[in-house]
Amino acid sequence: MKKIIFIIISFVSIQSLFAQTVFLSKGKIEFEKRTNVWIDLKGSFGDDLKQSIPEYQTSYFDYTFDNDKAIYKPGRQVNNKANSFFNTIANDNIVYSDFTHDKYTAEKHVFEKTFLIEDSLRNAKWKIKNDFREIAGFNCRRATTIIMDSVFVVAFYTDEITVPGGPESFNGLPGMILGLVINRVHTTWYATKVETNAVDEKEITPPSKGNKISELKLKEELKKLMADWGKYGQRNMWHIMI
Repeated sequence: MKKIIFIIISFVSIQSLFAQTVFLSKGKIEFEKRTNVWIDLKGSFGDDLKQSIPEYQTSYFDYTFDNDKAIYKPGRQVNNKANSFFNTIANDNIVYSDFTHDKYTAEKHVFEKTFLIEDSLRNAKWKIKNDFREIAGFNCRRATTIIMDSVFVVAFYTDEITVPGGPESFNGLPGMILGLVINRVHTTWYATKVETNAVDEKEITPPSKGNKISELKLKEELKKLMADWGKYGQRNMWHIMI
């Protein structure tokens, strides 16, 4: 009899646990992007400048998703001295993802030019780890990958959001990426909030401005453009290509 009661209680507890888990397929995420701008400040001039600007440039992006499609674009504006002094590349990216057709469209501004990249979704080979952390109220699991041959990426994703997307053009995990760390560009992206209100599908449409180009062709263009820039040029190219 005690065994039967124990089984019933266990079954009810499990059912209650599943009932409390809500799986989201549509909504809006705000990402906070932070770039360390002190890294490249060297010498006496750099030391003086550090006294007058904050260590991080901060910007915000909105990621609106609805089942098989999503769009990532600039969100609310933040004004501080670091943002005013540094014009970090990729702070106005717009990225549309179509998960059903395995395609993405991105509008990216590179100096005076605007490019419209149309290509397949990134096929990153993720390694899923057993580390967890909470981000914006969601339990997230750590995963890692390498892009562009040598750039190490750390992501934190949640399977409570069923869309396999994330900030910029990152995707391919069994859930939504809510945290992203790329030390090579001194930048992090973390979700600050997730809204589950009704989504206006008209918001989720691909950008259309710019010269059409593939991801490979853009990479070739950037290599030529930044050939004489050294490490700084390489880092800018990574910023653009992510």
